[in-house]
Amino acid sequence: MSDQTLAGDFFDAAIGLLRQVKEGEAGHIEEAGRLLAEVIADGGRIFSFGAGHSSLPAQDTVYRAGGLAVMNLLAVPGVVGVDVRPATLGSALERVDGLAGAVLDSSPARSGDVLIIISLSGRNALPVELAMNARALGMKVVGVTSVAYAERTRSRHSTGTFLKDHCDVVVDSRIPVGDAELTAEGVGAPFAPASTVVTSAVMQAVIAAATGELVRRGVEPPLLRSGNVDGGHDWNGRVMDAYADRIFYR
Repeated sequence: MSDQTLAGDFFDAAIGLLRQVKEGEAGHIEEAGRLLAEVIADGGRIFSFGAGHSSLPAQDTVYRAGGLAVMNLLAVPGVVGVDVRPATLGSALERVDGLAGAVLDSSPARSGDVLIIISLSGRNALPVELAMNARALGMKVVGVTSVAYAERTRSRHSTGTFLKDHCDVVVDSRIPVGDAELTAEGVGAPFAPASTVVTSAVMQAVIAAATGELVRRGVEPPLLRSGNVDGGHDWNGRVMDAYADRIFYR
């Protein structure tokens, strides 16, 4: 089997998963978009969180061209990305009980805001407790996770629950357990994960749904433009000034 064939196989697998999500999760994506739009229209703020590679789709919505200016990353030191050394520390921290409470207590998040939590497995302590604590604070929670993990694995949280059990809206990424789409003769482990591709698409779809809902409500969506097109910086400056009290990455 050639490398080109394997590359094509990956594209086919990713496209297949995207099609599953488009067809099977459309209602949940629209529901999540309506929730974001409602909070934005009411003066609330939006936060997104993901640990490890699940942080990539969360970061993909923050301070970017074509995105909503009010999207903020809820960053947990040592957990977001693989910049911590050793990289395995990030995975270990995700399993620490009690960390979520400290994160929310020291964040600007408040009642009436929305927290989007991205966790492929949804089984570790941090995403589960973030969802639980956020709702206790009066926040709304959107979970983007693979429901298959709740069906085929055990929770690592003391309650035995998963992220999906503590959300106002759940979008199922449809990613199979193990997050590797391909196998090949002579290769000892499955490879070619597609969760980042699919989850990033889900996040952008939710933003698109929220944008459309804001327009329907008569609210101009606070969208950012590319700084690499004429007038982009001026446009962004006006938007960020108008929504300064809801932006925490400046």
